[in-house]
Amino acid sequence: MKKYLVLVLAILSATNLFAQNTKMSVSAPIRVIVFGAHPDDCDLGAGGIATIYSSMGHKVKFVSLTNGDKGHQTMSEGKLYYRRQKEAQEAAKRFGIEYEVLHNNDGELFPTLENRLEVIRQIRRWNADIVIAPRTNDYHPDHRNTGVIVQDAAYLVIVPNIASDVPPLRKNPVFLYFRDRFQKPNPFRPDIAIDITAALPQKVNGLDAHVSQFYEWLPWTNQDLENVPKDTVERKKWLFAAMEKRSAVTSEIKVSLDKWYGKEKADLIKQAEVFEICEYGKQPTTEEIRKLFPMLP
Repeated sequence: MKKYLVLVLAILSATNLFAQNTKMSVSAPIRVIVFGAHPDDCDLGAGGIATIYSSMGHKVKFVSLTNGDKGHQTMSEGKLYYRRQKEAQEAAKRFGIEYEVLHNNDGELFPTLENRLEVIRQIRRWNADIVIAPRTNDYHPDHRNTGVIVQDAAYLVIVPNIASDVPPLRKNPVFLYFRDRFQKPNPFRPDIAIDITAALPQKVNGLDAHVSQFYEWLPWTNQDLENVPKDTVERKKWLFAAMEKRSAVTSEIKVSLDKWYGKEKADLIKQAEVFEICEYGKQPTTEEIRKLFPMLP
């Protein structure tokens, strides 16, 4: 009887330990790191999913590879540098994420060894499951070079003797590209489409923190500055309308939404953020994508 009781207790103990470990693995937060060339680039490309991940208890970090000190029509570089740092940190609070702005000067980013090693260290320290960056075909050299730098880091994050001061990852993350509009040499492919219809107001709230960009610099470059409302409430409505248009569902995106949500649910989706899978990182299965994007049904 005593031996039987000991055996039962041992089984119960093992079962409880397994349950605890399973719960830990299920509840372990997904870790996403997003790279942009300038403060606000990450927000535009992944602000919707960042909001969703954050609300679900997962971890997101935005990293700007430059300090954005050139992006204004009237402010000096020094003043703009500090302003954009503050805007990025305010956006981080609104998204519920971490935000880091590196010290490369705006318009002067190159795919140097130093920048590659910094990106490798960033990915490793974050212990990333997902890495997101722009593609390498883009109008802005900083955007293109950000894509090159992150691509060059994709395999090397698991190589122990590269950036050996930071332990290598045991697994290669899934590397993804932001959505863009460029067609040459190859158009963007919407492999993963995420419904951000309900999250769009929160995304816009995060973008709204980048006052110098969305209400000053970008409208000036688009010759649309006179149409930006002065009232802060109306201004945010104006930005919301612009983001509705930017994240609208195209016919190509609808095909991807049908795949991930089913046609009935996909028909109801108005806004989406979409991503292309990079060939240089882990090639996830459909099941793995659903685990990495738990907002999918």
